[in-house]
Amino acid sequence: MDLKSLLQSHLEKQEKQKDSQGNSPRSSDLHEGISAEESADKLFEKYYCEWKGINKGLAGGSGGSSFSVIPKFYHKLPPDDDQLLQKLREESRAVFLQRKSRELLDNDELKNLWMLLDKHQSLTQLGGEEQMINYEDFLKVAQQAGPKCKQYFQPSTFCKLLQNDPHGRISIMNFFNYVMRKVWLHQTRIGLSLYDVTGQGYLRESDLENYILELIPTLPQLDGLEKSFHSFYVCTAVRKFFFFLDPMRTGQIKIQDILACSFLDDLLELRDEELPKDQQQNNWFSAPSALRVYGVYLNLDKDHNGMLSKEELSRYGMGTLTPVFIDRVFQECLTYDGEMDYKTYLDFVLALENQKEPQALHYFFRILDIDNRGYLNVFTLNYFFRSIQEQMRQHNQEPVNFEDVKDEIYDMVKPADPCKIMLQDLINCGQGDVVSSILIDLNGFWTYENREVLVADSNEEPAQV
Repeated sequence: MDLKSLLQSHLEKQEKQKDSQGNSPRSSDLHEGISAEESADKLFEKYYCEWKGINKGLAGGSGGSSFSVIPKFYHKLPPDDDQLLQKLREESRAVFLQRKSRELLDNDELKNLWMLLDKHQSLTQLGGEEQMINYEDFLKVAQQAGPKCKQYFQPSTFCKLLQNDPHGRISIMNFFNYVMRKVWLHQTRIGLSLYDVTGQGYLRESDLENYILELIPTLPQLDGLEKSFHSFYVCTAVRKFFFFLDPMRTGQIKIQDILACSFLDDLLELRDEELPKDQQQNNWFSAPSALRVYGVYLNLDKDHNGMLSKEELSRYGMGTLTPVFIDRVFQECLTYDGEMDYKTYLDFVLALENQKEPQALHYFFRILDIDNRGYLNVFTLNYFFRSIQEQMRQHNQEPVNFEDVKDEIYDMVKPADPCKIMLQDLINCGQGDVVSSILIDLNGFWTYENREVLVADSNEEPAQV
């Protein structure tokens, strides 16, 4: 029996005792028409509020405070068909971002800050060639630099930049680089937020495509790209962001995650007109890299229909990817009438070129997990390795015993469950890329099988030279 029922039965017993003693009901009760059930409700409410520590005015909704005074913390997005509210929201966000942009330091203010720091540097006779500043002069610069700089001159900032200087000073260059980095991050966040159509702090694929498309004219290293290739370049660049920052394929990336990764640094590195060729080759966003990836795609497309079939994709790299792996790629990844488009191909390339990364391991694990159980077992490993054995026979090589390979894989991974290899096990062991290569690529398996010979050859090479 609950508390309310107990209170009601208690009141009924009291009424019966009053009737047996000949006592008449109170006039107030008769006048107000209060029944035992209503009295029980009031007592239940009283005791419950006392027990929970709830103000009676809040609980009852009458008298004193009420829920109406709680500030509204959630505002629904205006409906798509309400153009007036949509326009109002768009304009208000633009005004807000403009105000935030005006709060940032411009070039003249940054130059003035550097002059103040240089003026208040510590005396050179204290030792060292690097420009340093102590905390007392740090505070003097903060007073002279103006209100915009106040946020950078915090005691916590000074402590974080303080290293092993015996005089308790920090490097002026390190502090100025910190300020520059903060200003750049805020500028970039504002720039990305202008493309955030929903205003929810994330970018969809189309939003990021618009951002990079309008960024191309500001990157001198991309001046040589033909305009007809711009759409393919944008697709190539955007795909890297989504492959690494959206592994669950939600179709959106937080602006905060974009700022936290190094991809924007790599992209904006293309502003350097004298960027060395080796850095361009290693930069996914450079023109040579984008042309290389797209050129391989065109070479694989033998029938020139703009799509890749299983047979065409099997020629990727050295042509040693197993047929079973290629079949699973086409089963798990988005295709059109059984053929792969350029966007899906980019995910494929990013996974193979970054096999050590957790996102790439997530990609391979989804393909290797043939039953979608969330783990790999002995049957799964054997299913993929049989294709490796078949390729070895085709190359007139003696197939390796699966039991030996299975034991080596489990020794490398050391899974928490001895019968199941989870995705996290592959990530934690640091050998997930080796395991995936052994199962999907004959060349990867051959490299692993002959690792000792290859290491010996690499050690002998300097002596031969």
